[in-house]
Amino acid sequence: MKILKMIEIKGLAALFVTVIACSSHTAETSVATSDKVVIEVAPEDSVPKPEFPAWMTVEFLTGKINYAKDTLFTEVPVQYASARGKFILKETLTAFIKMEEAAKKDGIKLTILSSCRNFDYQKNIWEAKWTGKRIVEGKNLSTAVKDPVERARIILRFSSMPGTSRHHWGTDIDMNSLLNSYFEKGEGLKMYEWLTKNAATYGFCQVYSPIDSISRSTGYQEEKWHWSYMPISELLLQAYTEKVGYEQLTGFAGCEAAESLGVIEKYVGGINDKCGN
Repeated sequence: MKILKMIEIKGLAALFVTVIACSSHTAETSVATSDKVVIEVAPEDSVPKPEFPAWMTVEFLTGKINYAKDTLFTEVPVQYASARGKFILKETLTAFIKMEEAAKKDGIKLTILSSCRNFDYQKNIWEAKWTGKRIVEGKNLSTAVKDPVERARIILRFSSMPGTSRHHWGTDIDMNSLLNSYFEKGEGLKMYEWLTKNAATYGFCQVYSPIDSISRSTGYQEEKWHWSYMPISELLLQAYTEKVGYEQLTGFAGCEAAESLGVIEKYVGGINDKCGN
């Protein structure tokens, strides 16, 4: 049943007024006559929520799966990858092959350097930086940055916390180089310009564009090598924000900083708005 509210608006001369209420739970519209506005409020349970496939579980979204045993995934044929043993969603691979074949006709070679990375794989990357086994920006962070929140913030410039990486999903790939500078000249620039012009035709988008006030204001630094298959990853992002909370982001060094830094809102959700976020 619809609920009607009456609101008195003093000094209103317009015959028609539209009121937009910013709420995640309630959608409102209104029509004014003389000095009164009738607002129709849709009950919370009448606002449709997206339906997610059964396989979009919290375990899937946070990378706690075995890609080699999951039938949704397949190994990337070696002719498309830098090495054997890389897994990807079957639909993502089909789209990538079409894009790779088109690029090849234009003299561009696309090679997958990284695709699926599960929770444990991402944990190894994260904790190597956290403990100082891997130097970050010339520093051993375990000794140079004692504050856990600030240490996590530095690592988050280019590396995801375990359980928050888009590489858990099988929709995201890194191609050809992991250095932005590679894509600024020569073959790298030629490849990047081709992708910028053509990747959307095959469903791919550069999710980590430059951080600015226009397309993306929070999240990781720009990654010209990282492209996502949006027909699936867009729904996965919705499922993630719906199902995954900070209580699930545990089991690794520095996890206590996750909520303070807003990693779900600012990093998982901090993608290029041209990619459908």
